Amino acid sequence: MSFAVLTALLGFAFVSTVTPGPNNLMLMASGANFGFRRTLPHMLGIVGGVTVMALLVGAGLMAVFDAVPALTVVLKILCIGYLLWLAARIAMAAPPEDRAADSQPMTFRQAALFQWVNPKAWAMCLSAVTLYAPDRSLLSVAIVAGAFALVCFPAISAWAWLGTVVRQWLSNATRLRVFNVTMAILLVASLYPVLGLGA
Repeated sequence: MSFAVLTALLGFAFVSTVTPGPNNLMLMASGANFGFRRTLPHMLGIVGGVTVMALLVGAGLMAVFDAVPALTVVLKILCIGYLLWLAARIAMAAPPEDRAADSQPMTFRQAALFQWVNPKAWAMCLSAVTLYAPDRSLLSVAIVAGAFALVCFPAISAWAWLGTVVRQWLSNATRLRVFNVTMAILLVASLYPVLGLGA
């Protein structure tokens, strides 16, 4: 892979991970509700999940979806259902003082597994492999996955930090409720591109 192509790949990976989507909206909500430090496992889970997804997509999952188009429809239904459930949870999140003692941000494992029902993660990985690893060789696929591993954390951490910035302003229960409902609505709105895609 030439230097120019590698630079383009890193740019693609950064832009696709830093722009709004389910991961970043959830990180912003988590930063606001739990703080940056407690959101770290969530962020690391996203990095790990996207990296593994890129590897597996390049290693053969693309061929499976090409061979069985109906799987794309099933995947869409699973993605939509899970994101709607998450949006409802965010919208109904209680203020810190009313929150149950065992209330926790998303764990590393949960965040990593979430990527498999995250339509934006699928779009990122499928596009990256198609554009930058068209031969689907082990080396080129590994470079694509490595690019996501390299740039994903700094890109997404900005969203968790942004959540902590507004945390003090959200100390008011009413403002926090409005914020959480807004994040939930934006999360649902992030499904629009998925709904607009053909089967």
